[in-house]
Amino acid sequence: MEEKIDTKEQVKKNYKNNYKKTVNKSKDKKEQGKKDLQVKFKKSNLKIIPLGGLLEIGKNMTVFEYENDIIIVDCGLAFPEDDMLGIDLVIPDISYLEKNKDKIRGMVITHGHEDHIGAIPYFLKQLDVPIYATRLTVGLIENKLEEHKLLRKTRLKTVNQGQTITLGCMKVEFIRSCHSIPDSVMLAIHTPVGTVIHSGDFKIDYTPIDDERIDLGRLAELGNKGVLALLADSTNSERKGYTMSERTVGDVFEKLFVNCTKRIVVATFASNVHRVQQIVNSAVANNRKIAVCGRSMINMIETAKELGYIQVPDDIFIDIDMIKSYPDERLVIITTGSQGEPMSALTRMATGDHKKVEITPNDLVIISATPIPGNEKFVSKVIDDLMKIGAEVVYSSLADVHVSGHACQEEQKLLISLVKPKYFIPVHGEYRQLIAHSETAKSVGVDAQNIFMLTNGRILEIGENTAKLTGTVPFGKIMVDGLGVGDVGNIVLRDRQHLSQDGLIIIVLTMDSTGEVIAGPDVISRGFVYVRESENLMDDVKKVVREEIRKCGEKHVKDWATIKSALKDTLRDYVYQKTKRNPMILPIIMEI
Repeated sequence: MEEKIDTKEQVKKNYKNNYKKTVNKSKDKKEQGKKDLQVKFKKSNLKIIPLGGLLEIGKNMTVFEYENDIIIVDCGLAFPEDDMLGIDLVIPDISYLEKNKDKIRGMVITHGHEDHIGAIPYFLKQLDVPIYATRLTVGLIENKLEEHKLLRKTRLKTVNQGQTITLGCMKVEFIRSCHSIPDSVMLAIHTPVGTVIHSGDFKIDYTPIDDERIDLGRLAELGNKGVLALLADSTNSERKGYTMSERTVGDVFEKLFVNCTKRIVVATFASNVHRVQQIVNSAVANNRKIAVCGRSMINMIETAKELGYIQVPDDIFIDIDMIKSYPDERLVIITTGSQGEPMSALTRMATGDHKKVEITPNDLVIISATPIPGNEKFVSKVIDDLMKIGAEVVYSSLADVHVSGHACQEEQKLLISLVKPKYFIPVHGEYRQLIAHSETAKSVGVDAQNIFMLTNGRILEIGENTAKLTGTVPFGKIMVDGLGVGDVGNIVLRDRQHLSQDGLIIIVLTMDSTGEVIAGPDVISRGFVYVRESENLMDDVKKVVREEIRKCGEKHVKDWATIKSALKDTLRDYVYQKTKRNPMILPIIMEI
């Protein structure tokens, strides 16, 4: 067979085809390489996960997660709701953080109020992380940790307003802010996908007591560079206009103090250092001594004095035991209890139960606070009790003795306009407040599609050009009752509710191994009926129990769990039929 030889033209043609194939392969490899590189260097999304503070007031805690780094903003508590019988405090569920503890780089705190720092001792018992806060906030956290015997084990780091710290791949800048407590900050969190600003609690006060104004210049500078997202305080989002300056309260105090011949008792929030400073100023100007009442108020004033946040003459404060040594016109008592809390100092004064202070008709009581929603009845009762004694009472409905520490709508508009965020997330408020804040954001040009109404536990993933809700993490309310943390749940609360509404019947009887009743049944009632006045009913209950035991015997039922269940069901029906009440029924069977 003759071998075929390519012509010169055929060789050229084959060469060109092979060359094209080689070039195309090379191009394909380059394109694939570019795609691989893009995938390799494509930035991950920033996860924003609130664990508390949304659709509620208090319990503020937000997680910022980028790849293998987590930072936590605030760690607050909430006070129990009316149906949480016997509960002392409510704190966030941190089970998500416990699962991801190796990623946590630190916790940063915006300011020293309980709803932002109150859960820190409970958090630190589960997780050991460094905590970064400004000087007064650190002082207040130290007080809490001292009570829980955790101070030596904790890594507390003091930062200054204007300082930036690095936590993993993120940097946190502390921006000077203004609130009803000194050393408040906003946070600019610089992440690989952009800058996120967390407002903390804020107001825009142009004449603050300490002359430390909010750093609007830095906020505007960040806004001009580009802010990816803004999380902003929604507490006063339903209120139009501006929040009044704290200085206006000082003017009202001065008018009340001048020429007053009565002893003056002022109740306010323990954490409102600026308010305390103005009370001190009015007392000094009118030659009055000051006694402090209430443990939290004493701790706050001592810490603020040590750190220089309250300017006072050395001899202005006296011990509460010394008040009888001074005439009424030379005394001021600063106390806690402005919310009418049942065990607070002012409430005990109003009911005559306070060991040190007795209210008389020669007292002027100033309640320098507005009731937190839900506390209105408590405050009204305290005012009524004080007036029944004959004291003169001044409260927010009668005079401007209180201003809020939170921004109203016009201040919120200013912040959003300066920051110019791409995405807006209203935080720190109940649902109606978050909705109102989102409407305010729309009014100053934020695209409705870029406003995210989060709920606790919901994950918002933000990239350089995208934002979407992607899932949830475990969240909830951990209830603190005495020394127990989390050991009271919905079932226990339901039982407490049941007991509080309907009372308890306990059936006690003794049986032998054959199922024969040896002693009893005895009936014990608590919170149901008064036994002496309902002896017939109790006798009937015993008859019903004996009859039910007899029926169980006839059926040869010897399992005690079954007998107890039968007793409960039968008694429940009988008692409801006779009384239209549904008490808790607890059979106790003892064996001989």
